[in-house]
Amino acid sequence: MRPIGVYEELQARGLIAQVTDEEEIRELVNNGKAVFYIGFDPTADSLHVGHFMALCLMKRLQMAGNKPIALVGGGTGMIGDPSGRTDMRKMLTKEDIAHNCECFKKQMSKFIDFSDGKAIMVNNGDWLLDLNYVELLREVGACFSVNRMLTAECYKQRMEKGLSFLEFNYMIMQSYDFYSLYKKYGCNMQFGGDDQWSNMLGGTELIRRKLGKDAYAMTITLLLNSEGKKMGKTQSGAVWLDPEKTSPYEFYQYWRNVADADVLKCIRMLTFLPLEEIDKMDSWEGAQLNTAKEILAFELTKLVHGEDEAKKAQDTARAIFGSGSNTDNMPSTELSDEDFSENYTVLDLLTKCGLIPSRKEGRRLIEQGGVSLDGEKISDPFTAVTKEMFAENGYVIIKKGKKVYHKAVLK
Repeated sequence: MRPIGVYEELQARGLIAQVTDEEEIRELVNNGKAVFYIGFDPTADSLHVGHFMALCLMKRLQMAGNKPIALVGGGTGMIGDPSGRTDMRKMLTKEDIAHNCECFKKQMSKFIDFSDGKAIMVNNGDWLLDLNYVELLREVGACFSVNRMLTAECYKQRMEKGLSFLEFNYMIMQSYDFYSLYKKYGCNMQFGGDDQWSNMLGGTELIRRKLGKDAYAMTITLLLNSEGKKMGKTQSGAVWLDPEKTSPYEFYQYWRNVADADVLKCIRMLTFLPLEEIDKMDSWEGAQLNTAKEILAFELTKLVHGEDEAKKAQDTARAIFGSGSNTDNMPSTELSDEDFSENYTVLDLLTKCGLIPSRKEGRRLIEQGGVSLDGEKISDPFTAVTKEMFAENGYVIIKKGKKVYHKAVLK
């Protein structure tokens, strides 16, 4: 088969939705001449699976000789971004942002090579927080039409409930990021989600108006970035890349449990398996889709946590769903004598183990027959959990739904 360029591979994997100046973008990307950035909001101290698509994209492009810039929003994180939201995000302190940025870089290093200037991580607080308001108005204010800004989908969604002037400035700030990165680092391309398209176009337009039409400023949006953000959430909370927040087994199980309709799409977009190998899976159905889910879960767990942890997670999952006897690598929560009270219940245990987002949801789950304790289905949320239950093994096994197992250990 004739080899294809990296841009064509991105298309074949379904990663590109919209572009500006496609031929120029193709030329830069395929010849390793793209200096591109993707932004990450430092709203937590760990990345989650909603960031996966962007991280994998950066890795693919770097492997082809292009230079990634990981931009963390230390400046934009100080205000709210209306994109795809119905409320303002929580404002962070400078200390919170600095800590989260350090955590991000450590996790990103598993995907991106930051050595010898092959990639850089920058914080937009370095230029946004020092801006003089009047100077900013003079420099970029005339480049933006309010009428045009208000036609952006991200603003229209917020207009119904009220859009603050603070949030209204987000497009200008994000556009100024691209402008600053272009001038300082020669950044000629930006990638972002489909919900960021208006903000990204603002950056491209700002560069061309300020620096001339010949300035290289390209934009590409990722096809499923908004869906990718949803990937980061499950019924019991976020799926983090930090093993202290989401264990390798839980991470593996998250991907092992994707819907049949999504598994091949995820393999194509997120793994580094050859396209020829993936194309052969297109006709898979029935039990073969379970094999595909194992492939997806193993490949992504290996990428984030290493091959050893991926093998442990896979072995544990197979043992649990086969004989149910292997609990060595099962996610667990330690309990102490102090955790028990006169009325300690299954609902309390589910909450302690982080298996439910709320007690209300826990009651509903139990009443619908979705919880078992050591193989016995629980129908009453207030079923007592006693220390005597831990006497034989030192632990009890909680099963939530059909596929979520958790070990509660009494220390």
